[in-house]
Amino acid sequence: MADHYDVLGVDKSATPEEIKKAYRRLARELHPDVNSAPDAEEKFKAVTHAYDVLSDPGQRRDYDRGPQQGYPGGQGGFGGFGDIFETFFGAQGGSRGPKSREERGQDALLRVEIDLGEVIFGTHRDLEVDTAVVCETCNGSCCQPGTSPVTCDICGGSGQIQRAVRSLLGNVMTSAPCGTCRGYGTVIPAPCVTCQGQGRVRARRSIPVDIPAGVDTGLRLQLIGQGEVGPAGGPNGDLYLEMKVRHHDVFSRSGDDILCTLEVFMWDAVLGTTSSVTALDGDIEVEIKPGTQSAEIITVKGRGITHLRGQGRGDLKIGVQVTTPTKLDHKQKELVKQLAKAHKYPAPTLGHFQQGLFAKLRDRFLNV
Repeated sequence: MADHYDVLGVDKSATPEEIKKAYRRLARELHPDVNSAPDAEEKFKAVTHAYDVLSDPGQRRDYDRGPQQGYPGGQGGFGGFGDIFETFFGAQGGSRGPKSREERGQDALLRVEIDLGEVIFGTHRDLEVDTAVVCETCNGSCCQPGTSPVTCDICGGSGQIQRAVRSLLGNVMTSAPCGTCRGYGTVIPAPCVTCQGQGRVRARRSIPVDIPAGVDTGLRLQLIGQGEVGPAGGPNGDLYLEMKVRHHDVFSRSGDDILCTLEVFMWDAVLGTTSSVTALDGDIEVEIKPGTQSAEIITVKGRGITHLRGQGRGDLKIGVQVTTPTKLDHKQKELVKQLAKAHKYPAPTLGHFQQGLFAKLRDRFLNV
């Protein structure tokens, strides 16, 4: 069994704060929701178990004593005869000591929707969540104000009950959690009436969140320590935000580039013009060069989405769609006829197959 200190990467003399910082760092790296490595889940479980042991003063003290004191995960490999007895009888010989009432709270998942325009530079949200918070009446002690837990009369505060079990090897002393105090070593004579002795209550809480630029649908952000508070005021779990970017009727996204289509009338495409376009982050002057054809791409550098956890921005890519007028008055038709006669264009003929406008735009968007 791996040493818990080695799993967290800390010295045996590490302070509780150093242990907590090491756990948070490793949890961010190894959580299965953000790490797709095959062994990430097992490593995350090992890190969490190591933290559960070393963050509890009683369990850490027993762990540091080693297997000779009856701790199954102690330093030194096998846990001695206690492990053998546990295999046969389902309980380990020797006392582990009382367990802590404080437990780590559960992680929570919250889905957040944002607009495409907010993705460019990031945005701020104040999220309202229903979660477990520390009971203000007992401050997590689980007891009525002015009272405190008392030592269990049955187990004497050890949290364990020893009994003799007959076996092929003779009488063997085994231990099991005390049924009266449930292994805590203490009982609460006057539970807090607000939280029913849980040390936490359900409440609505506001969490300020800075959503970084460049996020995309399906991305999860981890907020360390923003999940539910644990029983008896134990440490908070983590809060995960799953992002969803809303559909936009005009603009779409390809990586960190923003895509859109600009409709240009035939004579503007022939003669060329300049047009002001309202983008997601302000107006842009777009130059239509003379002779512009449908499905051509106009690229505006640095007006796309800011790179996630990086510097710089993608581009704004504008696909041109040349439109032909369908309703002309008599004078306009005569002008078009004069233009056609002056240029002597050949009659329509069959040519090579060309894909539709939107398919061409799609391919050019992705390749430009």
